[in-house]
Amino acid sequence: MSKENIINSSKAPEPVGLYPHARKVGNLLFLSGVGPRERGTKKIPGVKLNDVGEIISYDIEAQCRSVFQNVRYILEDSGSSWEKIVDVTVFLTNMKDDFQIYNRIYAEYFKDNLPCRTTIETNCLPTPIAIELKIIATF
Repeated sequence: MSKENIINSSKAPEPVGLYPHARKVGNLLFLSGVGPRERGTKKIPGVKLNDVGEIISYDIEAQCRSVFQNVRYILEDSGSSWEKIVDVTVFLTNMKDDFQIYNRIYAEYFKDNLPCRTTIETNCLPTPIAIELKIIATF
């Protein structure tokens, strides 16, 4: 596959591994997992870490809003838009405590667009975050 189909956003946080932010295939756009980190820093909105990098506390609402903004950055830098999202896979590290808040915020952001959605609980993510999204959109 051609590297011209690879997209890296200048606004979204840098990937933590060897992968692009997104890849175009036909009229589809596949986003790699997107977390709430801020570009140019390891800062995660709403997260307090101890001296060894373990989570002391976190604010799932702040993380949700940040991850949605990062998704928007990637979509726009790819030539797509929020309204063209067709599928969302959500990874939460604490379904019991975070799902209700996440679900409320998700409803705010997706009230005019109803993509398919799957929500999965995982015991951890690659960085000290509580949410990650995997997105498929069109152009």
